[in-house]
Amino acid sequence: MADSGKDDVRGSVEKDSKPEAESKNICETDAFPGQHSVSMDPAEEYQMNHRKRGRALIFNQEWFFWQLRLPDRAGTNADKVNLVKRFTELGFDAKAYDNLKVADVMNILQEAARANHVDSDGFVCVFLSHGENDHIFAYDGQISIRDITALFKGDQCKSLVGKPKIFIIQACRGDKHDDPVTAMDEVDQPNQVVVDAGVFYTLPAGADFLMCYSVAEGYYSHRETINGSWYIQDLCDLLREHGKSVEFTDLLTLVNRKVSMRSVGRCADHNAIGKKQVPCFCSMLTKKLYFRHKKV
Repeated sequence: MADSGKDDVRGSVEKDSKPEAESKNICETDAFPGQHSVSMDPAEEYQMNHRKRGRALIFNQEWFFWQLRLPDRAGTNADKVNLVKRFTELGFDAKAYDNLKVADVMNILQEAARANHVDSDGFVCVFLSHGENDHIFAYDGQISIRDITALFKGDQCKSLVGKPKIFIIQACRGDKHDDPVTAMDEVDQPNQVVVDAGVFYTLPAGADFLMCYSVAEGYYSHRETINGSWYIQDLCDLLREHGKSVEFTDLLTLVNRKVSMRSVGRCADHNAIGKKQVPCFCSMLTKKLYFRHKKV
């Protein structure tokens, strides 16, 4: 090959935004100095031997201020009771709040972020509500999911640095029904299935967050008017069976599988009959997460 007159830059790292002449042998670092000395043991687990498991806050919205024009969420109280029981069994100090206004929700979250979590393994926050455009609804208005998670970032909540922070959001994330792709027997639903209003995908910045969503982005999330939402029902069932033995993100994968096997039976919206749902989660965890029995 003819010599082009340019230096051989094979193996160099270049900035895409710079002219070639300025990009010779340039290296950018994204991690901390000494990153090669950090243990990369794939089996490494979060330390869950603190004196307390931690707080689990559950915000349950059954009804809303009339001017919001949002439907009541029948069945959500079953979800609330189920979640309090399951997280209490895992050792959390689980506390539920019903139909709070925006200011009250934020006061509770800000107090939790200011609290000392040094003796805690981690933190859980659950929202059972309607959602829209990166927001979740309280009784009288919207709250930004990004503003909520920002309260628990390392610069705001230092005592949770390096500890798992789990956010579970039961709400729709769009206006599409998920169609079945294979023939399946119809699930015999003992009560009517309804949907929650939509919320879009949003992520916090920082490590050790785990965002759990009842449905993939763009789709309806289904809730039974007596038994509660599909996602919370199946999440709680699997927490009861495997919560103290199975790694938590592996358990969430089982939840995805279990919910995906459901289909809409009875529903006032005939277009929803036979439709499906698949939850999703986005993990920024850096280690394995187990909720094993605490040693006394």
